[in-house]
Amino acid sequence: MKTSLAGIRVIELSTMITGPLTGMMLADLGADVIKVENPDGGDPFRSFRGGLYSPHYCAYNRNKRSIALDLRSDQGNAALTRLIERSDVVLNNFRPGVLERLGFGDEFLQETNPRIIRCSISGFGSTGPYAERPAYDTVAQALSGMSSLFVDPHNPRISGPTIVDNATGLYACQAILAALVERERTGKARRIDVNMLDTAIAFMPDPFGYLTQMNVVSDLYLRARTSQSYAFRCADEKLIAIHLSSQEKFWLQFTEAIDRLDLLRDQRFSTRTLRIDNYDALSSAVCETFLCHSREYWIDRFSPKDVPFAPVYNVDEVMSDPQVQHLGSFFDLHHPTEGDLKAIRRPIWFDGSRSDQPTQAPPMLGEHTVDVLEELGLEVPTHHADANATAAGA
Repeated sequence: MKTSLAGIRVIELSTMITGPLTGMMLADLGADVIKVENPDGGDPFRSFRGGLYSPHYCAYNRNKRSIALDLRSDQGNAALTRLIERSDVVLNNFRPGVLERLGFGDEFLQETNPRIIRCSISGFGSTGPYAERPAYDTVAQALSGMSSLFVDPHNPRISGPTIVDNATGLYACQAILAALVERERTGKARRIDVNMLDTAIAFMPDPFGYLTQMNVVSDLYLRARTSQSYAFRCADEKLIAIHLSSQEKFWLQFTEAIDRLDLLRDQRFSTRTLRIDNYDALSSAVCETFLCHSREYWIDRFSPKDVPFAPVYNVDEVMSDPQVQHLGSFFDLHHPTEGDLKAIRRPIWFDGSRSDQPTQAPPMLGEHTVDVLEELGLEVPTHHADANATAAGA
């Protein structure tokens, strides 16, 4: 089956999460993504937990080809220049100015290939007082105000998965797809800049709406109170989540499911506004009820009802869920030297199918160096004893 981005070539000059996720999303849609890596270890995520094929690296790098180039050498410089001439997109997440110092600034890219789309991901943008600072997910969460909605100020601890890193990759991919469409219509190739700070703010507009329209400063539980979202511990120590939202029918059927019709007569909870104002009291009034039975019992009670609910799974429980299995959210990949690994399908279906998603395992460092050099018509250095794991110009 022909993929949506078949024939589009992307040069990925990036490490860790933001750029690699962008590249992987494009690769999942069929683009030929060539990951250009430093011969000395490659993407630092490769060795995050030892070796060169860590779970961190594999999570963000399937369906790509890896070419190891020393961009400070004549051979590496020539290879990247040839790639630029024959590609549609160049993607990087270096700090501002790095590509310029390597001789691959925006002016050079445009002169070399007027049709190439340039996407640069940074922490804070290319200009401004923070432009040169290093940035990671925690930094962007903190500066944007996002951390204040997760971190208990009385017991401050960072927790949970990366959010801003991943959201930045999503926005960068969106921008590249839009630029590809525009280029086909007008011939114009855009320069795209996406930064983590902008992304973090844009990814959570609600708190800023509360602030600017109602003069309300969000706290850890404002969203939960307003949306009437709860988590309850059950008799078997497992958790269940309930999201009552704004529809009155959800509240009514919730009280039926837990056999607590007395709550309907409690004036503190007689309207949604009062339930928001008395969120803690309602949670306390219900928590003892959930402690009387196991989570499986409550799943059976809620299943026939029209109430938004779900078990709060540990990560190791997700794959066995019936709906996850029905969707086929996970699939197996095989690498000829690294063996089998589990991957996650892209969350995008076309015409009721995801069968067009490529299924290539993440590459080893420099695995495709020889292949790509030959495609470009460049001489393969004789010191490439192992054609799949050596670096041009190393």
